[in-house]
Amino acid sequence: MQEDRWLATRKRHDRIMKTLFVFSACAVAVIIFSIMFFLGFQGLQTFKGTTPWTFFFSADLTPSEDRFGAFSFFFSTSVLTLLSVLLSVPLALSGAVFMAKIAPKWMREILRPAADLFVGIPSVVYGLVGLTVIVPTLGKWFGVPGYGLLPAALILAVMILPTILSISEDAIRSLPKGLEEASLALGATRWQTIWRVLLPASKPGILAGVILGMGRAIGETMAVFMVIGNSPQIPKSLLDSTTVLTTAIVKDMPHTFHGTTWNNALYLMALMLLLISMALIFVIRMAAKRGGLK
Repeated sequence: MQEDRWLATRKRHDRIMKTLFVFSACAVAVIIFSIMFFLGFQGLQTFKGTTPWTFFFSADLTPSEDRFGAFSFFFSTSVLTLLSVLLSVPLALSGAVFMAKIAPKWMREILRPAADLFVGIPSVVYGLVGLTVIVPTLGKWFGVPGYGLLPAALILAVMILPTILSISEDAIRSLPKGLEEASLALGATRWQTIWRVLLPASKPGILAGVILGMGRAIGETMAVFMVIGNSPQIPKSLLDSTTVLTTAIVKDMPHTFHGTTWNNALYLMALMLLLISMALIFVIRMAAKRGGLK
């Protein structure tokens, strides 16, 4: 009798937890789709005041004359993300290889928490450092104000480096030990083993880290806002003032009226950012599915 009562209680608890988990999953899905629906509905109202061709492929942004070209924002966002990844990946990958396969255990136990600390630093602190150190330094070196894509990319490279480093290190360390031992047994040097065996085998995990870093770089606002200059134009050099999608939304949303074409265009930019993030997550999932050693 006592055992039956225990089983009944356990089944009741299981049903409660299952219901809670299903409700939580449904609630998250509803919230996400509600955000997408709101951004999509509000953003598509933009095309009542302008054409899709103008919005996506024109750099002429003159709201007072009903011209709402956002190409410069998309262009600057793409260049900034690519540049920050190019600056960050070599350092992050080198650090991941060092901590996973070269550094002694005591050093790894110091370096890994130190790298993780960078994730917890508020973005406004990075922006302040960039505003007071990087921008004046670049301005002094090149004889320009110092704002632009280059200081923003330098800051973003530091911000995304811990993400790429930690995920890449985990990917390398999770490889079977026999893979490295077999390569060394065949006469390969340590560097040949790392370059030709371990890195290719851990490529899906490294790719996931790079894509997550790209996602953070695309969505970062405050640090970029402080050093990029915020001029709605296509930059002719890395030290020309420009604006990306996130900073355009932050800068102009408080100064637009709800329902106007310019306000709707900002919602459409937010929708584009959301769709880009979802696309990056999809790429990560596809890479994870192909990540098994054959």
